[in-house]
Amino acid sequence: MTAPRQKIAIVGASSDRSKFGNKAVRAFVAQGWEVFPINPTLDSIEGVPAYRDLASIPGDHLDRVSFYVPPQVGIRILDQIRDKQVDEVWINPGAESPELLKRAEELGIETIQACSILDVGEDPHSL
Repeated sequence: MTAPRQKIAIVGASSDRSKFGNKAVRAFVAQGWEVFPINPTLDSIEGVPAYRDLASIPGDHLDRVSFYVPPQVGIRILDQIRDKQVDEVWINPGAESPELLKRAEELGIETIQACSILDVGEDPHSL
């Protein structure tokens, strides 16, 4: 029996292939993850159905949420994370701010500040 695929929500997923929010979708798909792109204005990204927000994703558990949005947008998403069981919250370079990190701490959400694309063994500059 095969293990279930890991699930990731990519907040700030983009249809623009030069943006890291798009590169992340491609990187995680390539590594076999079940990817849930989050973008309130798109129906799909790279052939993967997109979702308006975390609440729209089926199920109640995600292995990871990865942020590719400005900090002021990320702060609003933190409240949605409380309603899902999320194992890891990755704040990618450029998505962090002292306010976002403080709010995450207030909500009891531990964050990892690093590039989640590199973490799965992909080079964002070659995608």
